[in-house]
Formats: sequence, C-alpha cells, structure tokens
Amino acid sequence: MEGRTDGVQVGLTEVTDLAGRIAGNVQRVIVGKPEVVRIALVTLLAEGHLLVEDVPGVGKTTLAKALARSIDCSVSRVQFTPDLLPGDITGMSVYNRQTSEFEFRPGPVFANIVIADEINRASPKTQSALLECMAEHQVTVDGATYALAAPFMVVATQNPIEMDGTYPLPEAQRDRFTARVSVGYPDVAAELAMVDEHASTDPLEQLRPVTDARQVRAVIDAVRRVHVGQEVRQYCVELVGATRRLPDLRLGASPRATLQLVRASKAQAALAGRAFVVPDDVQAVAVPVLAHRMLLAPEAVAARRSAVDLVRGLLGRQAVPVPGRPGA
Repeated sequence: MEGRTDGVQVGLTEVTDLAGRIAGNVQRVIVGKPEVVRIALVTLLAEGHLLVEDVPGVGKTTLAKALARSIDCSVSRVQFTPDLLPGDITGMSVYNRQTSEFEFRPGPVFANIVIADEINRASPKTQSALLECMAEHQVTVDGATYALAAPFMVVATQNPIEMDGTYPLPEAQRDRFTARVSVGYPDVAAELAMVDEHASTDPLEQLRPVTDARQVRAVIDAVRRVHVGQEVRQYCVELVGATRRLPDLRLGASPRATLQLVRASKAQAALAGRAFVVPDDVQAVAVPVLAHRMLLAPEAVAARRSAVDLVRGLLGRQAVPVPGRPGA
C-alpha cells in the first residue's frame, strides 16, 4: 500500500517511522502516557481534531504544544476567554484607507495546527466560529470563502471540573472532534522522573521538529488508502448504531461518528504496519472516538455511569466479525 501527494510517495514503513519519531519526541515531555500520545497520532493521521479534557496541571496544553512543535509547520495558539470574538479566530475584513477597499486579514485559524486553549471559556458564539473550519477546512467571511492549509488540526483543551464562568461545548461542536483523551495523573515513577528532568529546565523549549507538513501530508495520503473490508465497515456501523439504542443515553453517536471511527481505525492499522483494518483496530479507537459524543440520561448520571463504561460494555457485547480475508 502506497500513497502519493506533493510528489512524495510513501508506504507503510514511512508511516510507522514518522509516527515513531513524533511519539518519541512528544514522550520526552509527556512522560508515561504512551496511550494518550497514540490517540493524538491517530487523530493527526485521520485528518481529525483532538479534544484534551482533564483536570488542571496534568499537561493538556503541554501535549498540544509538544505535538505541534514536533512538526515543522505553522502553529497558532488561541487562549479562549469570555471576551473573545469570532473574528479574533477566523480573521476579519479591515478597511484600507489607501486603497479605499476592505482587505481580509487572516486569523489564527490559518495555521496547520491550532491550539484552542480552554475552549469552553469562550461564549458559544465564539466557539461556533470553529465549526466550519473543523468540518470543511475553510473559512467564510463576508461572503468570501478561504481554504485552510493542509494538514489542518485543532487541538482543544478544557477543564471539566472548574465549570464556573465556562460554556459547555454544544453537541454539534463536540461531534466535530474526532477523539477525546484525558491525560490523567502520572504514576509514581513517571512523576518522579518528571521532577528529576523538568525541575530545572523546560523540555518543551528543547523540542525540535522531527518532520514537516509536506511529509505529514504524504503519510496522511497513505493512510487514506488503507483497506477497510465490508465486514469491518458493517461492524463499525452496527457498533455506532447500538449506542442509539442504549437506555442509559439521551443521545447516541451520529453518522459522523461512524465516518470518524472508520478513519481512526485506518490510522490505527497504519500505525501497526498493516494495509488493512481488523476489528482490533476498531476496538482500539472506539472509546476515544465515541464516548464524548454520547449524552447520558439523568438516571445514568445519578447512578454514576460513564459514557466510557457504556462504550466498553458495547465492545464486549457486540458480535465481532471473523476475518476471512485481509480487510474483512
């Protein structure tokens, strides 16, 4: 399986090599969290967007910055605040006195990787400025449409605990994030290593790019060509459809979730060095891709059930196709 873009041809070896270099670079800063880094890479290669949701101080923004600095491409960071306006993100038309015309001045969204820090601290009006960008990779301002750079990825962070003065992301916004991860607290060994290595210097400042946007585009093109057999596609559709019938949910996963699950599974297969998707790939990405899209019913919230547990339960009950041929 090979892909071609920008005149660069790559195969699965290049995909796994690039992913390994980026993962190694990010793990110099995010210690002891290989699964979190894996999902971040899967999201990048699936041409998706990542929501990092966790308590303060566990490295949400650091993860986003480390991923961005590992790629030699354009990066912008937006600190979301209550007074932030949509034009502060997308850009706006400004009157030029010399030409007597309005000129469009691009906003920070015109970058390969956009870090949206504490996204739930901005108003829904401002949050919605990212909807078109994330879904269509373009911006429309004053009737004119501007294409965004490729690759394009939004890495957003939010704190689910301190909710004072925040605006919860609406479902339409959450549904545009391919995956959600929680960094979590490090174990004792990892935290001790962090203290030893990070106390005197900031390793983030020492990170250097290990690839560039051109190579990432080539690898993404190769991931697109990963084969998904009919039985695996059916498995994805049935798994997502099962979320809509769960009595513990007010809202199950959308058809967009099915598409994102297939794309993430293809990226997971490529990271494993395979040119075809197997059910294990789907199961490896199902929780981060599906859980954040599901709305719990009040009874489930009262019983302290979680969307993550519900997805894991579905994975245990859903019939898994038995491969009869590569990709089946």
